[in-house]
Amino acid sequence: MADRFSAAWARLPDYLVPHVLLSATALAIGVAIAVPLAVVATRSRALRWPLLAVAGMFQTVPSLALLALFYPLLLALSALSTQLIGRGFPALGFLPSVLALTLYAILPVLRNTVAGLEAVSADTREAALGVGMSRRQSLLQVELPIAAPLVLAGVRTSAVWVIGAATLATPVGQVSLGNYIFTGLQTENWVSVLFGCIAASALALIVDQLLGAVEAGLRKRDRRFVIAGLVALAAGTAAAGWPAAASAMAGPRYLVGAKTFGEQIILGRLLQDELQAHGLRADVRTGLGSSVILQALRADEIDAYVDYSGTIWTNAMGRRDNPGRKAVMDGVTDWLGRRYGVKVVGPLGFQNAYALAMREDRARALGVRTIADLTRVAPRLVIGGDYEFFGRPEWTSLERAYHLRFRAERQFASTFMYRALESGSVDVVSAFSSDGQISVDRLRVLRDPKGALPPYDALILVAPARAGDARLISALRPLVNALPVETMRRANGAVDGGHASAAEAAARLARGIAASERPRAGGPEVVTAAHAS
Repeated sequence: MADRFSAAWARLPDYLVPHVLLSATALAIGVAIAVPLAVVATRSRALRWPLLAVAGMFQTVPSLALLALFYPLLLALSALSTQLIGRGFPALGFLPSVLALTLYAILPVLRNTVAGLEAVSADTREAALGVGMSRRQSLLQVELPIAAPLVLAGVRTSAVWVIGAATLATPVGQVSLGNYIFTGLQTENWVSVLFGCIAASALALIVDQLLGAVEAGLRKRDRRFVIAGLVALAAGTAAAGWPAAASAMAGPRYLVGAKTFGEQIILGRLLQDELQAHGLRADVRTGLGSSVILQALRADEIDAYVDYSGTIWTNAMGRRDNPGRKAVMDGVTDWLGRRYGVKVVGPLGFQNAYALAMREDRARALGVRTIADLTRVAPRLVIGGDYEFFGRPEWTSLERAYHLRFRAERQFASTFMYRALESGSVDVVSAFSSDGQISVDRLRVLRDPKGALPPYDALILVAPARAGDARLISALRPLVNALPVETMRRANGAVDGGHASAAEAAARLARGIAASERPRAGGPEVVTAAHAS
């Protein structure tokens, strides 16, 4: 427990600084948009309802969905910009996050500013005009100062919303305090989850209190409170910005991507360790969604990551056939290189394939050894899957090949699927063949006699802009065919069981690879089962 707390504390500057910058930027832009809109709304009754309705509409969209939707939109705009003027812009991380959070920041400020301006009496406005002020002068020197306390109250509400929602920016590549939460949930590190929640709450509380001081100063017409609150907020934001500026001046880094589940976090750290061992500066960006991460690689927004041949074969290439392991790997390699210029350095040596698994006692009682056996009992059973499984082509292929119809389908974070299976909440889960939990829980992995699920070799991918980078390729090549499935399962099991962090598991893998004779020839180990996203 103490070690996990120390590790979480050590990561605080890395996560807190970008969280502060993201929240401050979104809040500032939101206020800059909301106040003029509120002025327009109070001056024009016809526009008031549409403006408030549109601002309110954005609040009804789940923040995670809004964040995810901005990424492909910005990616398309960046590609268009490249075609038109020869230069694009980064669409991963900060930009989609700040745009989505800005939309969340607008409504409270807009509503409160409208309410504050409408609270200014007609007599006050007439008096201002009567002493020779223009309508613009009346607005800036009389109406807005009177409405300022209500405006600040809206800013306080908006700040708390934005700081909380910023924790959800992790899946689109923005580092934030949400990294504690997403990584902790996938590795069952509850200290990390709790630390992230407390840190985000503390930040929101501090900002709220500082803005409260400014609001109190405006109400009491006491400049000391206003100045103290604003100086403290400015100093905090500037202090957060300094490390980011220093890092930018230190020179370019390689950026390694990783998806949302435990194995990917381990492999992301492993690639980072390998690059650093070869004298290259490297960061890792975890928590990226399956569709986002490949788009980010194609757009050169990350430099390398590990993906699975079956995921690209089915999701990206749209293939539904299964010509065999080598053919799938060769097809994926050729397609990525020909279409996007992505380089496949090689396979790590194991598969993390989708498979259906059951508790041994339950499978024995039902006489189920294969997915075909499952067909006759499926209408009485409940199946659990990760967030992606039931929307993926692999599930469609299984349904068509075996005519599977379960009594119910339930979705979980991948870590919690096994807890649900153990407790009997579900009867079957969409396991991953390299998961350590398969061995720990002694689960029965059901054979796929019809070959409905394609192979899922773990492949090291490098972005088009880095495909000719000899130093990068040379640093990653020792990992090719270096990880048998049993080794990966042990690493996953250590993290899932709470015996090691993802960084520790990656370091052990790196030491094991360095100490062994790394095979240079032959294909990766063949395993039965069938993954991952």
